[in-house]
Amino acid sequence: MPLINRERIAAWRRSLSQSSAKLTHQLRQTDWRHVARTAPGQLKTRGQAHLTAFRSRSKRDQWLIGGGAFLLVVAAYALIGFLNGDSSPLKRGKPPVPVAVQAVVEGNFPVLVDGLGTVTARREVVIRTRIDGQLDKVLFQEGQLVKAGELIAVVDPRVPEAKVMQARGKLEQDQALLRDHRIKLKRYQTLFKQDSIARQDLDSQAALVQQFEGATEADKGALDDALTQLSYTQITAPFDGRLGLRKVDAGNIVKTSDANGIVTLTQIQPIDVLFTIPSEQLPRILARFNAGDPMPVDAYDRNFKTVLATGTLKSIDNVIDPTTGMVKLKAEYSNDNNALFPNQFVNARLEVESRANAVIAPSNAILRGSQGTYVYVVAEDGTVTATPIKLGGVQGAQAEILEGLAPGASVVIDGFDKLKPGAKVNVVQRPTR
Repeated sequence: MPLINRERIAAWRRSLSQSSAKLTHQLRQTDWRHVARTAPGQLKTRGQAHLTAFRSRSKRDQWLIGGGAFLLVVAAYALIGFLNGDSSPLKRGKPPVPVAVQAVVEGNFPVLVDGLGTVTARREVVIRTRIDGQLDKVLFQEGQLVKAGELIAVVDPRVPEAKVMQARGKLEQDQALLRDHRIKLKRYQTLFKQDSIARQDLDSQAALVQQFEGATEADKGALDDALTQLSYTQITAPFDGRLGLRKVDAGNIVKTSDANGIVTLTQIQPIDVLFTIPSEQLPRILARFNAGDPMPVDAYDRNFKTVLATGTLKSIDNVIDPTTGMVKLKAEYSNDNNALFPNQFVNARLEVESRANAVIAPSNAILRGSQGTYVYVVAEDGTVTATPIKLGGVQGAQAEILEGLAPGASVVIDGFDKLKPGAKVNVVQRPTR
């Protein structure tokens, strides 16, 4: 015979459904207003009847009924206490609260000011040709570091070389004529002293010498101009820097009117970072800057986690932006490792001052309540006390404590949820994230 009789279960379900439907019908047919009016009287009548029946019983029966009711109440309370009780081994007392702690130390506390910055090249030029012609050679690689005066491109020099030859030949021709006329001038001066020629002939010869002297000077200028034009065929770097992407290939005709030029050169060593800070921070920065003290500025990445480079404050703008209340500052970096790139976004952190012998606590230990700021200090007996403190400043993971703590104290940095003054704690290793 099966353990579960499905037919019997189905019969129970039908019976339960019929009983539920019957009860629902009776509830709907009941006049609840009449019940509300008559129920108190009926309850009172039935209660008096039960009380009369109880009093009519013997003393022995009354004691039995009362004792049974008392025992039922006591059993109910015992059952509730058992169900709600703690049967664990720790029911005799609360377990220690697991917390992570860190020691308070003494050291230098930096006062820092953060600002958003952009890396700016010290100099940036577009390398263009200074004469029209065919680009013969491109002597650089894209992204190459070059020195000042290094040859990077060559324009066809044949036309400028021909002009140099023409100017030099004209100069030599006029110089030869000048020498001839000077010889004639000396002869005329001798003849004039002998009264063999007229004064007019001597003056004409002197004028011809001056004429060819002027022509010679003009020829020299023309030769210098031709040599200058020839030098323009050798395109060199005007300063140390990094070359960008090539904008024209060898074999193309380049002109002085080309807007794009051949390549862009930027100076990256040294390099600057232009950043902004709130104007209310300016007075104490100016005090140290005007005193000539070097002020370090760290350049962080976009996430403010990695220090890309460390430089010094170079200059401060002379106006405050009235729309934002910010002032611009510029820091200088040697950029020896080429970590900074022009137009790169960085976070700048300026160290305004460094306070020596400061009491430093972890910033995540600082709590704030209705009575002010406080920390939980772990005592030698393993209990914690809520210690009020006077906070000097917070910089990242460090906080300066002016009053309330001494170096060496252990403060709670994690596990505050169940802490109360005097609570027993269990110091555990803080999980790494």
